Amino acid sequence: MSFESLGLAPFLLRALEEQGYENPTPIQEQAIPLALEGNDLLAGAQTGTGKTAAFGLPLLQHLGTNPQEVRSGPRRPRALILTPTRELATQVHDSLRGYSKYLRIPSAVIYGGVGMGNQIDALRRGVDLLVACPGRLIDHLERRSIDLSGIEILVLDEADRMLDMGFLPSINRILAKLPRQNRQTLLFSATFAEPIKELALEFMRHPKQIQVTPQNTVAETIAHRVHPVDTARKRDLLLHLLAEDSRVQTLVFAKTKHGSDKLALFLEKSGIKTAAIHGNKSQGQRLRALADFKAGRVTVLVATDIAARGIDINELPKVINYDLPMVAEDYVHRIGRTGRNGASGEAISLVAQEDAKYLRQIVRLLDKDMDIRDVPGFVPQTPIRWGNSAPGKAEQPGGQRPPRRGNGGNGPRPAGAGRGRSDGGRRAGAGAGEGQGQRRGGGNGANAGAPRGERRDGAPRGDGQRTGAPRRRSGGGNRGPRVSG
Repeated sequence: MSFESLGLAPFLLRALEEQGYENPTPIQEQAIPLALEGNDLLAGAQTGTGKTAAFGLPLLQHLGTNPQEVRSGPRRPRALILTPTRELATQVHDSLRGYSKYLRIPSAVIYGGVGMGNQIDALRRGVDLLVACPGRLIDHLERRSIDLSGIEILVLDEADRMLDMGFLPSINRILAKLPRQNRQTLLFSATFAEPIKELALEFMRHPKQIQVTPQNTVAETIAHRVHPVDTARKRDLLLHLLAEDSRVQTLVFAKTKHGSDKLALFLEKSGIKTAAIHGNKSQGQRLRALADFKAGRVTVLVATDIAARGIDINELPKVINYDLPMVAEDYVHRIGRTGRNGASGEAISLVAQEDAKYLRQIVRLLDKDMDIRDVPGFVPQTPIRWGNSAPGKAEQPGGQRPPRRGNGGNGPRPAGAGRGRSDGGRRAGAGAGEGQGQRRGGGNGANAGAPRGERRDGAPRGDGQRTGAPRRRSGGGNRGPRVSG
């Protein structure tokens, strides 16, 4: 299928051709015709699938072929795109400016962390297209520096992340300022929890739902690897892995802002060119860090989940989870930055005993095996109990000791593991338990959406699946059972 067959206007086709676009991606094939017809859309697509063009091209065609009604006063925005972070807002705005090369569509991007003066000036001059973060948009609404009563198209990009970040009250306030009639709404997200669907049904008109890939799936070209390690040795193991090839661009995820800074400083002092990006950095600092990483001036970027939204780097070869995400769906977002468009990628996770429960949730969500490998010199002092998140327990729920693999042991064999291997590799496989992961919020009670057989705190129920803890072989090779949900 070609872009011409989707019904796009010549001025868009010309811009796409000049930018090297040849054929639409699956999300573009499905979304563009429906959006051009004026339908509301509830669209599921992973990061890196081309969803910006999927909503941006129909939006630009509408603005370019339907002139704004003549009225007195300043020009009101006709299209609004909401994004969760500054980086994503900037990325979306830049992409749409490229697509609209042959259109005269005044636009602006507004976000927090910078002064409001230039944004107010742009709004006073008048724009047709506005890309905004919810928090700063609320600031403008309170100052009455913006009028949203003329919005014809609303786009919510990365909707799941906006809910995770607590933007629901802000989104509701913004929706109250938009016209109710004759407004098209396009909601795009990598994952769709029930609260998002419930929200969408409240303000969308009979939306068409499309899903280009099963929810919570990742590219098949990504290799998943897990390195067990004691918490105290994580930092040294990370340095060891990065030093093996310091030229490879690597995105490292840390759990906290303070932890990101400490990790970046440690790596920099150790000779690895590193930058950190998180919410406490100024906009200028974040933009410089991103620019340096994209240009190769730094080879390692340490980021938190929220700050990493919007990072768009072609052919990023490696992502390392220094800290595993506490919400399994965030693993999908993280590693979606590698293995794009058929390229190979590597996702490495450093897992200590306290992280085992998060790994089980990720494995269950993805229904995918992960390769567990000990790194010589960094083997944990106490073997990690993959089937039991609580360290030091001798028994699994139900009163039975976990099956072990050892000399003559008959515990479960990992998928694909052949006898006689001595490379330290084993597989963390997905169990067959019911449920495909946790809901992101809005559930009724503390355990809403948790997979059956597992509590929210990660401790297995008595009727859940039991899996064994790996046992070290004296011969050097280590095998362990599957990590199951």
